[in-house]
Amino acid sequence: QVQLVESGGGSVQAGGSLRLSCAASGYIITNICMKWFRQGPGKEREVVATIRLAGTTLYADSVRGRFTVYKDNAKNTLYLQMNNLKPEDSGMYFCAADASAYANCVDLDYWGQGTQVNVSI
Repeated sequence: QVQLVESGGGSVQAGGSLRLSCAASGYIITNICMKWFRQGPGKEREVVATIRLAGTTLYADSVRGRFTVYKDNAKNTLYLQMNNLKPEDSGMYFCAADASAYANCVDLDYWGQGTQVNVSI
């Protein structure tokens, strides 16, 4: 049974940093395309960051230069390092993953339960 479990959320002041984790169990994420999403209050869910095969990364314009997505394959964990946080970064953050290796995040089969990020002025 595949599980994705996020952690690392919390409350921080603007300008601060948080690192979110998404620990995977039940399969190996080394060659798996994965994404971080977020959903703020009253907003639609949006893609924040993607990590594809060979470590290629993509970011939403709103977070590029402040957020970094990466994997630690030894720990089978996906991370999102978030620096210089802004109030508009607040929301529930979810990780999601393909079921199959070498896919391209077209169909995301597995989702975590989310971790809450609150950024205050």
